[in-house]
Amino acid sequence: MSRIEFKNICKRYAPHLPMTIHNANLTIEHGEFCVFVGPSGCGKSTLLRMVAGLEDISSGDLLIGDQRVNDLPPAQRGVAMVFQSYALYPHMTVGENMAFGLRVLGSDKAEIDRKVKEAAEILQLTPLLDRLPKALSGGQRQRVAIGRAIVKQPKVFLFDEPLSNLDAALRVQTRLEIAKLHKDMGSASMIYVTHDQVEAMTLANKIVLLHTGALIQKRGSVAQVGTPMNLYHRPASLFVAEFIGSPKMNLLQGTLRSADASHASVDVGGQTISVAVDARHLKTGESVQVGIRPEHIPLGSEGAGTGVSASLQHIERLGDSSLLYVQIPGQAIATVKVEGSASLAASSALTLRLAPDQLHLFDSQGIACHRTVELPE
Repeated sequence: MSRIEFKNICKRYAPHLPMTIHNANLTIEHGEFCVFVGPSGCGKSTLLRMVAGLEDISSGDLLIGDQRVNDLPPAQRGVAMVFQSYALYPHMTVGENMAFGLRVLGSDKAEIDRKVKEAAEILQLTPLLDRLPKALSGGQRQRVAIGRAIVKQPKVFLFDEPLSNLDAALRVQTRLEIAKLHKDMGSASMIYVTHDQVEAMTLANKIVLLHTGALIQKRGSVAQVGTPMNLYHRPASLFVAEFIGSPKMNLLQGTLRSADASHASVDVGGQTISVAVDARHLKTGESVQVGIRPEHIPLGSEGAGTGVSASLQHIERLGDSSLLYVQIPGQAIATVKVEGSASLAASSALTLRLAPDQLHLFDSQGIACHRTVELPE
């Protein structure tokens, strides 16, 4: 089994330094595609390297299957890693590069040939087996690096930002190939590190979003774990809400007026906005923030929710959609996503509709209130 458990995992590089990883607790089930994502410096690559055995664990327990592997050498963990750099031997052919790890282990030549051919077939590398790396494109070289991992038939695949050296078109193509690889090899678990939330949202069965900086020390390394749409529609904190989603969630500063089991009334610049959350644990008069995604803000004087006045500052046309940057009195610039054909002029007066069931509420500590109307997965 390729189930992976992190139990109170911590990593400190020196006694006088803050924790790089602090109280990481999570489980990656057998066959899952789990993506570690977060800002630079949050420890996602460090956490991955701990699984590979390339970083020591300061405290806590790491289990692969039912075995504690803290002190187990990398070669005995049943993992294979694909790095950001291709790290191919330039004097070896594609086939020789893919076979090298098995040759070092002393595997039978017939078995090596069979595994290389099977991996090449999966990755569409069969016509390239006799070529040198210099004759390959960037995307092909990355596939060779993935093939070198496949031939080992590991229990766990580890990917450390494998697409960051590719151009935009190749990233999309290789992302699809990695997704297909996971589908074809459903018995192996995969952990994938990226700072790109598009990769995280499109590849993952499970996303692990990691805190950064002071939040690691205050709240632990793991900000939230869940499916991509769970993190998108039900962020547990302000940190998650602002990180997941592009353009990011809009936030309006307000004050809690009242709350019952299903709705909270919030004063935003002298106007009362209803939010479909349970905020009874908060105090009346507490500073809060109301969040709403750019695509959840319809325009117009009629419709569900509270109408809020705003003025259009700038418009970005993206073809299928347009992004409106609007100024709500007393608030930061907000972003509204509308159809690409929307005809609006700069400085136009707009009315934004804020529907209670599309809004999120965060307390003064940045913790989300429980939503009473659920958005879809």
